[in-house]
Amino acid sequence: MDYSIETNDLNFSFAQNRKVVDELNLRVPQGSIYGFLGPNGAGKTTTIRLLTGMLANERDNIFIQGKSLQKFSPSIFKSIGCLIETPSLYLHLTGKENLRLITTLRNSDTGRIENILATVGLADAANRKVKEYSLGMKQRLGIGMALLPDPQLLILDEPVNGLDPNGIIEIRELLIRLNKQEGKTVFISSHLLHEIEKSCTHIGIINRGALRYEGTLEAMKNTAYASGEVVFKISEADQWIEPLQSRFQMARRHAQDEIIFPFKAQDDVVQINQQLVEMQVPVAGIHIRGGLEEWFMQIISNDKQTV
Repeated sequence: MDYSIETNDLNFSFAQNRKVVDELNLRVPQGSIYGFLGPNGAGKTTTIRLLTGMLANERDNIFIQGKSLQKFSPSIFKSIGCLIETPSLYLHLTGKENLRLITTLRNSDTGRIENILATVGLADAANRKVKEYSLGMKQRLGIGMALLPDPQLLILDEPVNGLDPNGIIEIRELLIRLNKQEGKTVFISSHLLHEIEKSCTHIGIINRGALRYEGTLEAMKNTAYASGEVVFKISEADQWIEPLQSRFQMARRHAQDEIIFPFKAQDDVVQINQQLVEMQVPVAGIHIRGGLEEWFMQIISNDKQTV
């Protein structure tokens, strides 16, 4: 498999005997949306700074688009677009002027500016002062700056941090569109599991600087749900428990109007619900116990202390 990002036993310490990144082996497939997930202080931003050369790394163990970061720097950065934390913007300038300034600093073509403004949904606000932009608009402008060199790889550090629900949705839809329509690999760090779940194809979980899990989103769900239970809220559950136990031997009463079914994969929930519909069981609600959030917290809680 071709990887957009590959690290081999990556380490970094700010102080003696305090590893912030610990033997990290990332494998980010080409064309993926890779969610780099972990609690605050887990080592996500430090890792991104290493990947982008903002922090010095003595070993030749970081590879971007198949090329050594150490050997091909700085030319390798032509294929990378990056936004770490909040974008640095000139508030007294317009959105278009901010992008034009970046092209001047990079001595690059201004011909992509209009297209980028349209891509990030700021065409109508191109000539407004950035100080008038919402936080979500500023984040999209920052992503637009990262897109100016037309990178193959987009690296974003907590891009939805502090945004309202509408702003989060806008960023999510933008990243999915960049991936699907333009074929860009997107590496996005976050501490928000529910948001990563809605946009990513692959997941890496980091805590205390070490990689605790890496795989596809589907594999992660199947792992998380391997010992899970789904609770169906059913009107007049008393009259349904016997026929349901006859059809689903492991079904059991949980509380008033609630019946529990075990499941091992996400598809199992769909199949159980379909069978209940066929039986004309009046399902009023579905709740998963032992799902992604509980599994994620279990991984994190296995570490006695955080970085």
